[in-house]
Amino acid sequence: MTVRRAAGAASVLALAAALLAGCAPASESAVTFRLWDPQAADAYEASFEEFREETGVPVDVELVPWADYWTQLRVDIASGAAPDVFWTNATAFPEYQRAGRLLPIGSVLGSDAADGWEPRVVEQYTADGELWGVPQLTDPGIGIFYNADALAAAGVTADQVADLSWDPAAETDPLREVAAALTRDAAGQSPGKPGFDPERVEQWGYSASNDLNAILLQFLGSNGAAWQDGDEFVFDSPAAVEALAYVVDLINADRVAPPASATNPPAGGDAARDLFLQGRIALFQTGAYNLANIAEAAPFDWGIAPLPAGPAGAISVTNGVVAAASADSDAPDEQRRVLEWIASPEGLRHLGADGSALPAVLDAQDAYFGFWADQGVDVSPLLDVLDNGMVQPPQGADYPAAENAYRPILNEVFAGREPVEEGLRRAAAAANEAMRRDG
Repeated sequence: MTVRRAAGAASVLALAAALLAGCAPASESAVTFRLWDPQAADAYEASFEEFREETGVPVDVELVPWADYWTQLRVDIASGAAPDVFWTNATAFPEYQRAGRLLPIGSVLGSDAADGWEPRVVEQYTADGELWGVPQLTDPGIGIFYNADALAAAGVTADQVADLSWDPAAETDPLREVAAALTRDAAGQSPGKPGFDPERVEQWGYSASNDLNAILLQFLGSNGAAWQDGDEFVFDSPAAVEALAYVVDLINADRVAPPASATNPPAGGDAARDLFLQGRIALFQTGAYNLANIAEAAPFDWGIAPLPAGPAGAISVTNGVVAAASADSDAPDEQRRVLEWIASPEGLRHLGADGSALPAVLDAQDAYFGFWADQGVDVSPLLDVLDNGMVQPPQGADYPAAENAYRPILNEVFAGREPVEEGLRRAAAAANEAMRRDG
């Protein structure tokens, strides 16, 4: 696999070299660094120990679980007790950027520092002409993880799975046909066969569900639609209705996916992943964020296939995580040194070493690809899909309020208790009202 590198990556290497050449004596001012992922926290602990040995600057890594992360961060920023550097995602950073609580990274590290970082993440976190965090993680795209044993039992080949497509205007298509062939009830019957019992399914063919990141965004983008246009929710457009009605039908009409009661948020993608690992789903559409889980826990042979193509092609979402710098830090010099370190390949090499995360510093990515190559896993379908273009990921300073507004309505749509078109219209209107009200 070819790792894409920016021509200016040397500038970040030079920056790190300059940092290490100017090692300071031991500092009493510890920099606080906050994140939500325990596996990444271990990698940062190892990285910051090297940093302390080189610079004398200690870093306290604060691990706050995802369930509490955003509430705690908001309280701490409002009270003036924000961590010096902290992870943020694309839906949260605009709130703090607009309030003047973040430092523009170009003013700290220089305008050319971004040359060594994943361009998609740089673009995602650029607002008002400034970048508002040092890119740390970049998600590859979405693909299909398949149970090779289930395929063999159903007479489905990996090549068939690698060439799936879907068309909401057609009576059938390869995705529906393969998913049906992989669905089995307790008597071994598939949908469309005499005696098939949809209430006693033991294996579903496909993981269609109300999963925004893994399912909805891809079906929207692959049908020429979108979830949002900027901060405006547009998932009730005609093309969006067509795409999401297709997904709902896979669950409730075709019966090739688990019922929404099993996979609707908040269970969502985790529930579908667990069903896949239990051998209850044959084709699991997800991203690299589940790669380590599957590699560790799958009791069957498995592989990765490309995202199924819709009428507009196979269009995936990708997301990134950045480390934002608090504008209220009491240790600005030490804060800057930490930012320089995590902007460098040396500072991020531990993140990709165990294959759990793809660093957004380009010259730190070899460790990630090397790890999975050593495991015999070809991750190229998750990256190649991004060459087709991308659908906009969720964004907006008040996205959490909008999500609270649309989620219960969409859950009803996917459960088949609300008509798709009407439900999407109501959900989009509720989301936009919440975004405006809280904005």
